[in-house]
Amino acid sequence: MTTPSGGSTPDDYWRRPGTGDDAVADLPPAAPTNTPASGYTGPPPSVPPPTGWRPPVHLQPAPPRRLPPQDMADLDVAEQRSQRVTYGFGVAAGVVLVVVVCLLCSRIIF
Repeated sequence: MTTPSGGSTPDDYWRRPGTGDDAVADLPPAAPTNTPASGYTGPPPSVPPPTGWRPPVHLQPAPPRRLPPQDMADLDVAEQRSQRVTYGFGVAAGVVLVVVVCLLCSRIIF
């Protein structure tokens, strides 16, 4: 943004080119709001649909089926088993990393 210099006011930046302080009275009258200068009059007015416009429904869907009951004790056992497997892989990866670090450090020292 440029700053005005000289004897201009801060509002001069936003005025139309070629207009001064007293030129506001010389502006042509604004176009009516229902007929813009571009020729576009806007979207057509919306009309609500008539009552009963939806097609008739002949088939009713079947009610939803019941889910089978869950065995909570079996779910807990499966969750504990998967947790042990996850911890086992984590421990194995940690041991491998420690061995690799020890091998690298022994190569640097010796």
